[in-house]
Amino acid sequence: MSGFLKEFKEFAMRGNVLDLAVGIIIGAAFGAIVNSLVNDIIMPPIGQLLGQIDFSSLYINLTGTAYPSLAAAKEAGAATINYGAFINAVINFLIVAFVVFLIVKQFNRLKKEAPPAPPNTKDCPFCATAIPLAATRCPHCTSELK
Repeated sequence: MSGFLKEFKEFAMRGNVLDLAVGIIIGAAFGAIVNSLVNDIIMPPIGQLLGQIDFSSLYINLTGTAYPSLAAAKEAGAATINYGAFINAVINFLIVAFVVFLIVKQFNRLKKEAPPAPPNTKDCPFCATAIPLAATRCPHCTSELK
């Protein structure tokens, strides 16, 4: 059993696992910020422009009974299609996708490409076989090289 625990500890303490855990935690916090941005800053002006619509309260009642609000329908246990919440989720996704795109784009721009490695072979002028640069005779055709 101690071998299993040791193996698990080695797995959990590898750099990739810790990096992933940090990324998930930061992603969850970022998701909360994006939700607030969408629900508290972006959607109210859009709703105002479209005639004072609160997207988060838009729903279709499937039961046929009238409810004054989505909260009342949920409290009564009515089956609803909450398309307003779906609109908010789509906008959240688009914002997160756009921000991730910008981050990856900047990272790729800042990442320097490694210079190409200098060649360590040359072609034999007689048989066109790749040979080491320091070779004075081709190992394939035995021609003397200059």
